Amino acid sequence: MEQRIAEELALLDAKANLRRLPRLVHHGKWVEAAGCTMLNLSSNDYLGLATDQALRQEYLDGLSVDRLLLSSSSSRLLTGNFTVFEELEEELATRFGKEAALVFNCGYHANTGILPALCTPRTLVLADKLIHASLIDGMQLSAATSMRFRHNDLKHLERLLEKYIDSYEQVFIVTESVFSMDGDRADLRQLVALKRRYLDKVMLYVDEAHAFGVFGPTGLGYAEELGCVADIDLLVGTFGKAAASAGAYVVCSQAIRSWLVNKMRPFIFTTALPPLSVDWTLYILRRLASLQSRRDHLTRLSNSLRKQLEALNIPCPSESQIVPLLIGASADALLKAEALQRHGFYLLPVRPPTVPEGTSRIRISLTAAMNDEEMEHLQKVLENLAASQ
Repeated sequence: MEQRIAEELALLDAKANLRRLPRLVHHGKWVEAAGCTMLNLSSNDYLGLATDQALRQEYLDGLSVDRLLLSSSSSRLLTGNFTVFEELEEELATRFGKEAALVFNCGYHANTGILPALCTPRTLVLADKLIHASLIDGMQLSAATSMRFRHNDLKHLERLLEKYIDSYEQVFIVTESVFSMDGDRADLRQLVALKRRYLDKVMLYVDEAHAFGVFGPTGLGYAEELGCVADIDLLVGTFGKAAASAGAYVVCSQAIRSWLVNKMRPFIFTTALPPLSVDWTLYILRRLASLQSRRDHLTRLSNSLRKQLEALNIPCPSESQIVPLLIGASADALLKAEALQRHGFYLLPVRPPTVPEGTSRIRISLTAAMNDEEMEHLQKVLENLAASQ
């Protein structure tokens, strides 16, 4: 076995796809690696909250000892269901205008547990081709039949529905709202319209991991921005990105929440999040609506960078704060990342199996902590690198 592993690792290395954990020292929005200090554009701290020392200090100043609970020491079905969990879930349900919410330890737990809990052999899952790996794993762990429709191709989805709708008791349409690798967005309004044609037989499952905090008039996500939260049956999001915390949630009906509590294995068999972490999440959630200036700044940065890439004739599918530079070969993506790091930007190559072979890229994750001068510097560097090719 050891020999086989060594051979497989050598093969990954030869293809420039071998991954290693980076050694980093964090200094706010900057990271230090190999003696170099660089602006971190590889995190998911979209609103810059994770590096906001003033916000963190404000929270700590108001923290009482009885809320300083560093471990749940149990699953929520035993003794780990602290009051703050229910406070957070009530706040989520109220803000989204849904019957109920349920909090999980992470987005991976949410997406690998929800579908297996809800699906039977008489269920069909129709999922966008570019959904996150956690959703793919959830589909594979479920008893459902799974099919993929071409990315954002709702005509293809419609044909699959028409062909198979009468062969199954229940159909789930599964998508992300903002896709994690390309930064483009799903047409949620059209998905809702398609779902409505089939009344109760089709349910819509939307992962808002990269939209929560960033979009919407109160920061609740892209579904809020489009006004279609009420028509999404399972709306999932995470707290570990724009909300600068940890964990994930689903907002749904009370019946589905109760079923997940009873049947969802990652929820049942996991020690709950530390209550302190949940308390911090609740603190951020209650301030999310007031952070519009950060969302506006992030939008301006994103629009500026996408406009520049268009002017440089660099293909860019992005419609969000995630802006990929599509490279192709993994070795070329590594070289491009190293060049950008030499110019002071901590950017990393995204390679297979995260993305398909031949589509390796640099994934720029913009943050509201970035200022205009830093954006101008980045754009100048990209311009010079494009000219040198």
